Amino acid sequence: MSEQNNVIRIHGQHTYPKKKVLCLVSNVATLEGMQVGFFAEEMTRPFFDFVNAGYDVDVASPNGGAVVFDGHSNPENPNGAYPNDLISIGFVHHTTFGKWMENTIPIADINVADYDAICVAGGGAPLITFKDDVKLHQLIADFYEAGKITCLICHGTSLLLWTKLSDGKLLADGKTWTGFADSEEEIINQMFGKKVNEYTIETEARKNPNTNFECAPALEPFAVQDGKLITAQQQHSSYLASQLVIKALAE
Repeated sequence: MSEQNNVIRIHGQHTYPKKKVLCLVSNVATLEGMQVGFFAEEMTRPFFDFVNAGYDVDVASPNGGAVVFDGHSNPENPNGAYPNDLISIGFVHHTTFGKWMENTIPIADINVADYDAICVAGGGAPLITFKDDVKLHQLIADFYEAGKITCLICHGTSLLLWTKLSDGKLLADGKTWTGFADSEEEIINQMFGKKVNEYTIETEARKNPNTNFECAPALEPFAVQDGKLITAQQQHSSYLASQLVIKALAE
């Protein structure tokens, strides 16, 4: 083998079509007596990738106002599990972006026509705050039916359990998708020594005979695109989701 055969070349894309993306996170909730919010990396990593692609990005929440990272995912929490999440650290200390955590846009002020895609983060709060939020379900349906890229990550995919389209059918019907798996819920249960969430995405999804829920082994990166719908299994899949969004928006 010659030295030339050991040469590896790789090309990437530097410029992309100008787009605008809405990143959506949960407002604060209480779970097992603890304050929970959204998983840091599940918003900040896609946000970072979108900004690097040259997109305009807004951050919203159902109620607007202040939002917080889950303590478990907060890289500046000495008891957290992700101290090396440099992107989330950079986000909160950025002179402009960090302030958005204190004053997110309420979904009531969102005009779907202003955006090309929506990307929803998961975390501890969505299973609590998203379930009965009919206005949020309608927003997701509106994005999807307007032909916008609709991306849901981890517990953010719980929206597919409830979001109905204008014809009354679930958005998930006829779709292949993924989300936080029961095997991963069990890891959380073992961590806390009890059942943490009242229900799980995988178990509920498998009750729907009209949808196809898939998942990789626990904590393995995995994402699925089915048309305009993009879903990612958990935090380790956030970058896969954002790359699928960027690719879809470039087509």
